[in-house]
Amino acid sequence: MSNYSVINDVFEPPLAVNPSLQANFILNDQSIAAFKSRVVDGLSVLSQQFENRAKPFSGIAAEQLRELFSCLSLEQPLHSFSAALDELKSLYFNDAVYFHDGQYMAHLNCPIVYPAVIAELLLAAINSSMDTWDQSAGATLIEQKLINWTCQKIGFDDHADGIFTSGGTQSNLMGLMLARDNFCFQNLAHNVRTQGLPAQADKLRVMTSKHAHFSVQKSLALLGLGFQSVIAIDSDAQYRMCPQALERALQVAQERAELPFAIVATAGTTDFGSIDNLTAIAAVARRFNVWLHVDAAYGGGLLISNQHRQRINGIELADSVTIDFHKTFFQPVSCGAFFLRDRKNFNYLTYHADYLNPANQDPEERPNLVNKSIQTTRRFDALKLWLSLRVIGADVLGGYFDQVINLAAELYQTKTLHQDFEFLHHPELSALVFRYRCSDDSLNCHVNEAVRKKLFTEGDIIIAGTKVDGESYLKVTLLNPNVDSQQLIARFGAISAMAKQLEQECVASVGESHD
Repeated sequence: MSNYSVINDVFEPPLAVNPSLQANFILNDQSIAAFKSRVVDGLSVLSQQFENRAKPFSGIAAEQLRELFSCLSLEQPLHSFSAALDELKSLYFNDAVYFHDGQYMAHLNCPIVYPAVIAELLLAAINSSMDTWDQSAGATLIEQKLINWTCQKIGFDDHADGIFTSGGTQSNLMGLMLARDNFCFQNLAHNVRTQGLPAQADKLRVMTSKHAHFSVQKSLALLGLGFQSVIAIDSDAQYRMCPQALERALQVAQERAELPFAIVATAGTTDFGSIDNLTAIAAVARRFNVWLHVDAAYGGGLLISNQHRQRINGIELADSVTIDFHKTFFQPVSCGAFFLRDRKNFNYLTYHADYLNPANQDPEERPNLVNKSIQTTRRFDALKLWLSLRVIGADVLGGYFDQVINLAAELYQTKTLHQDFEFLHHPELSALVFRYRCSDDSLNCHVNEAVRKKLFTEGDIIIAGTKVDGESYLKVTLLNPNVDSQQLIARFGAISAMAKQLEQECVASVGESHD
């Protein structure tokens, strides 16, 4: 009888021990030697990938990769770390998109500094959870020190605070949520946290540029206000929100008895890198008593720029700010943060759970970061930025961003490029929107779309595409400080040659169809 257990009055035989459990895969003092050995194995594979890679992407199609996955079963392990790494070569490593390659110029994906990669290993191994002091201890103080440092860089005073986030989308959501709740509490005597949306919810409005990030619309949908609550403001010739148009829109909203509760200004639009006139927009926000949120996910790197810091002047006037360290601080994804000029506004999202962060707990004795986050369990992503600053320093990181900003300006000023390409704007950051000019304007969209697709399929040069006023354009986002202007000019030459070939093929195809 002693060899059996009783569960719900039913005698059950003892469970057989799974042989695989006899090996210790739990990371602890007993397995650390095996872990160290496997890390070396992983680094060896990574080193081979970096050293032998000739281009940023293999060009493989999704259906080709799906075939490799279709015959895999996750029910049985491979029972060998080396076998798992070999399998990953065909499933991931060989066909990943490598952002460190200077020929990758598509999106806001930066090459990363290696102290931050080492920090990734350390934070994952210790596995702190940043919600409460009793799960993180010193990690809490490291994150808070970085928050305070960034608040100072923004120009906020001692009343400011912030929290690390997964990135710009989460940070923008937090900014708009707190702006909404603050407006409803201050102007409608309504507590959204406890009472839900007010009766006037369909009147709530947010003003933002036509070129703002789409997370503004997504956030308002998540907040129950819908896309209809967004009023898109006209931009100037450099794709920056027009303060005069913003003021007119606010006046019209008041006349319609609408309730503008936030203005979202952008310091670095995704397509153009355009920086709204933050000082002028802040003045409008003050006149109309509207919360100002600045999305500096891209342009936040200017805070540590040695040459271009003035371009983000006015950010200190914001009520809330978004910054993505995984864009222009050269950190691994994800590493973002959200900042408030007045920390008291975090109270709109604080919830006290008796088992986790009881209300009677002294915040000085036990600082619980969950009190100012919409996440509970949260990674110690702050360690990546911390180790980068302690090893490399802000001046070097800022210099990297200066390098790519200057590179974009130099590229734009290269007159020979304007013979084949039409550039839509003078770059403020490191993004350029352009297109190859066909001899027949009616071919512009088709040829430029074909160029981007063919480049991606070949995998040698990776660029992005976008649409402006319904027309197709190409886009590069320069974030690799190891690239020089001559290399870039050569790549534009390759793009031009491909475009010319595709244009000729298109003209020939049209001619044949007319025969």
